[in-house]
Amino acid sequence: MSPFPGSGLAKGLAVTLRTMTKKTVTEQYPDALPELPPRSRGVIGLFEENCTVCMLCARECPDWCIYIDSHKETIPAAAPGGRERSRNVLDRFAIDFSLCMYCGICIEVCPFDALFWSPEFEYAETDIRDLTHERDKLREWMWTVPAPPALDPGAEEPKEIAAARKSAEKLAAARAEAGEADA
Repeated sequence: MSPFPGSGLAKGLAVTLRTMTKKTVTEQYPDALPELPPRSRGVIGLFEENCTVCMLCARECPDWCIYIDSHKETIPAAAPGGRERSRNVLDRFAIDFSLCMYCGICIEVCPFDALFWSPEFEYAETDIRDLTHERDKLREWMWTVPAPPALDPGAEEPKEIAAARKSAEKLAAARAEAGEADA
């Protein structure tokens, strides 16, 4: 219980008076662009070369706002007597940003790093139907994606890099032994 009636009201008015005496800071947005954090979530950029049309992003999207169309293409055998291979070719990749809730699940589940957050935020449209952006626009936004932050010098080496380095060292040692055997 407060020491005297109305003390809560007095505290609230004190906060209001303190705030009223501070100078306001208004950024003039169209003239001066805001300073965004380096990894801010604006829109999703598509690195089309990495997309294998696995459809994981579309299946995991809780809003079903990712549309993907593809077709299969047959690749001839690389060597005589080999078999033909087939691969998926991306025909359409679109995201409806009027439905997207910017959760980032599609980016997290992409096993081939084809989707990235871009800090681009100026993509307003006058018609809601124009908020479905096709792969050409998503590819343009890919080039606004900032580089990933540098690794911490005190951190452990990633296991993938350590495994690759160990196999390279084994291969170099085997070549060195083979070279000594020939000499």
